Amino acid sequence: MRVLVIGGFLGSGKTSTIIRLGKELSAQGNKVAVIVNEIGEIGIDGDVISKYGLDTTELTSGCICCSLKVNMKTTISLLMKDFQPDILLIEPTGIAFPQVIKNEINLMDLKGTVVAPLVTLIDGSRFKQLMKEVKHFSMRQIIDADILGINKVDLMEPLQISIVEASVQQLNPKARVIQLSTKLQDEHWYNFIRLILEEDTAGKIAGKLRTVSPELQAMEGGQAGDESMDSIEASGISSYATEFIVAGETILSDVARTVVQDTMGMIKARVLEHSPEFVGHIKMFLENGSETVKMNITAHYEEPIMELISSNTEVPRFKILSAVSNIDKAILMDIVDSSVIEAFELKGITVHKKSGKHQHHVSLSL
Repeated sequence: MRVLVIGGFLGSGKTSTIIRLGKELSAQGNKVAVIVNEIGEIGIDGDVISKYGLDTTELTSGCICCSLKVNMKTTISLLMKDFQPDILLIEPTGIAFPQVIKNEINLMDLKGTVVAPLVTLIDGSRFKQLMKEVKHFSMRQIIDADILGINKVDLMEPLQISIVEASVQQLNPKARVIQLSTKLQDEHWYNFIRLILEEDTAGKIAGKLRTVSPELQAMEGGQAGDESMDSIEASGISSYATEFIVAGETILSDVARTVVQDTMGMIKARVLEHSPEFVGHIKMFLENGSETVKMNITAHYEEPIMELISSNTEVPRFKILSAVSNIDKAILMDIVDSSVIEAFELKGITVHKKSGKHQHHVSLSL
């Protein structure tokens, strides 16, 4: 089994990359398993990935490079025993230290397992803002990587791509730096696949286990973190995930789209009052009959992006995950809850928060 950890900051494009990778690798005859880690008790990315035909295992309520190490080991062991995948794709939360996760997998010493070079995706279109808002956290993710994917190059000017490439290569001279976009059928994407699947690549790129890069330690005056560091705390990001039950039957599709758009608009406007230059990821989806309305935003200057996904559900449900820089968590929670209730009530729809904790279960029918 080849294990591939795809890390990167919030909104860097990890889920889209895993969806495309999973579909293409499956089409080639590989058995592909996916582990998704979300902060909070509500998982969103796992549900989204599943809607593209890739069943997932979710680890929630923490970060797999911190509090969920035991769950990760148990999950991987079960996957190997009951499903025997050829390829295991792991998507850590965007406020994890992916190198710690890779180290943990190596230390498991699982027979018949090859751990691929660590991939860190960078949203090139937000690079300047990331270096401003979450500089040290982003630098550690970059410096720890074996492969750095400058992602979303379809949104960047050629000069901007060159500047970002040079900047990240300077931060991590040993890494392979590649351009990437899940929306393009080009040589960059297929070069990426070859790079992560070549059997000898792991030995050539990945050296000994690393916890803290010397370059990062020098930058921070010797105060760099180690494996005991809580990545959530180190990120400076406040996060909150929750789920709402929608009263009544399926909502008309145009109403569903409007209410999701209105909810996002309210949340963004209210977050901006407290964090005018925020980065992070606010993502939500309304599962409604034959259509799921998904919407997300990753920075203060962006317009939210809506995506429509086919689904099949009898009872509408609304999930939201917010992870925002430079805002108090209590304020973020109040903004999210009040905005959701207000936006739905304006359309005459009653919602209430789902009671009880998220019950995690492992699906092995991948």
